[in-house]
Amino acid sequence: MKQSKLILPIIVISQFCCTSLWFAGNGVMADLMVNFNLKESALGHLTSAVQFGFILGTLIFAVLAIADRFSPSKVFLTCALLGSLFNAGLIWEGNNLSSILSLRFITGFFLAGIYPVGMKIAADHYEKGLGKSLGFLVGALVVGTAFPHLAKEMTGAFPWKSVMVLTSFLGALGGLLMFIMVPDGPYRKPGNKLEISASFDVFRNHKFRSAAIGYFGHMWELYAFWAFVPIILRTYSVKHPEAAFNVPLLSFLIIGVGGLACVLGGYLAQKLGTKRIAFIALLLSCGCSLFSPLMFLTESESFFIGFLLFWGMVVIADSPLFSTLVAQNASAEIKGTALTIVNCIGFSITIISIQLLNVLQATINPIYIYPILGLGPILGLIVLYKKNKPHQTKPKLH
Repeated sequence: MKQSKLILPIIVISQFCCTSLWFAGNGVMADLMVNFNLKESALGHLTSAVQFGFILGTLIFAVLAIADRFSPSKVFLTCALLGSLFNAGLIWEGNNLSSILSLRFITGFFLAGIYPVGMKIAADHYEKGLGKSLGFLVGALVVGTAFPHLAKEMTGAFPWKSVMVLTSFLGALGGLLMFIMVPDGPYRKPGNKLEISASFDVFRNHKFRSAAIGYFGHMWELYAFWAFVPIILRTYSVKHPEAAFNVPLLSFLIIGVGGLACVLGGYLAQKLGTKRIAFIALLLSCGCSLFSPLMFLTESESFFIGFLLFWGMVVIADSPLFSTLVAQNASAEIKGTALTIVNCIGFSITIISIQLLNVLQATINPIYIYPILGLGPILGLIVLYKKNKPHQTKPKLH
């Protein structure tokens, strides 16, 4: 019984440690640009490389049903160790743009055995209160994703390579913690055979499909916003030279505050319903996207930062809720596969939105590019609203 109380905290800590690998390159982007003569557009390419790797990884993991056929904790450990190794490869002085993108791609590939597998592990241990459990889990992902920005701030007096070494150490530590302290869950039903079609058959369930589309709309906005937070801060500083922002620290706070929102969303979902809270969060983040040009016009630095902090909360608050709906509407034997294939498609979408912002920032005034992020949430809201409407039965003709 004592061990069961430690399961969720260990999963959360492991997830935080391992997902710090995700934005490790972004956290030291300015140093990479100086040391390896990279252009400003490298930020979008660097982020997309991780996403591409994650997409390929999740596709392979889903098709081969890795998380359902093998012990999830062992999969998590293997991917954590390999992901940490390739993450540390950035410190090699002989790197160039191609090798950096390759290393980030491979790191992303192994993150496919960390994030969705971590959710699978949580689902295997918590059937009731899954939304709250995934709220903590995705909250750990958020703080882990934001951590490299904080690490850069904390290690400012040290070489940028210390950030890469620190995140790789944390990744390996997280994998070991998961393997040693988290056994296979009581609700796990191993998939004994390989079924290639299983990863696509889940979409025949209309409830699963509705939750998945909502998640896809949310993902269109999420990682593009996260990737461009430092650029948003610098854009405001150019327009308002009096604003002296600590970009690494503020980037950490704006992204990291989403972790708190995930936890709060999980608790609210228990009282008000998972789909309802997901709808509200998606609506609010959509509003932030559409009204984002106005935030650059304010002379108040406090209002600007407050707006970004609020956006940082609502942009991620619905993520664990959509994952909960996906998990609840997939059979136990393919739950890991279902979560993984939805992640695969969702992260494929993030590449399009990130690269679109990359192109737009070079062609038009950057203060006007962020409303495009509202397109995904709008689609998700339409689907969720239609599913929430009560079905009217036609009167029978006599």
